[in-house]
Amino acid sequence: MDVLARFAGTWSVDRGVADARAGLDGTFRGTATSTPTGDGGLACVEEGVLAFGGDVRPAGRRLLLRSDGDGAVDVLFGDGRPFYRFDLRDDRWSGVHGCGDDTYTVRGRFVGEDAYEEVWHASGPRKEYRLTTTYRRLPDAL
Repeated sequence: MDVLARFAGTWSVDRGVADARAGLDGTFRGTATSTPTGDGGLACVEEGVLAFGGDVRPAGRRLLLRSDGDGAVDVLFGDGRPFYRFDLRDDRWSGVHGCGDDTYTVRGRFVGEDAYEEVWHASGPRKEYRLTTTYRRLPDAL
């Protein structure tokens, strides 16, 4: 099962940000491009514009995806540190990442072949926010 192939390509990104602790809402809009790394994984690069708390600025991130070939995916930060692991056998996934006393949980699901959604929730003594993201596959560039 090549689960990483499901994420390959270029996607539009539409993310809502709701920070309960700060009482602020925002958005991130841009693209996510997932390309092979040469070792069987994918490098996923998000680039776009974050509008939050009256500030508008370029923003992005880089993640690495590695598969064990049996439906499980390890997600790493761009520098190779572990982020979280999920299992994608039924078009749905979930994961947990601990960061000090704060906990990040994610639930995701594919909506057909050309869209997927993720909802992240960060909670703990320093954070209380939710990120809701829809990814839509963009046509291949000619």
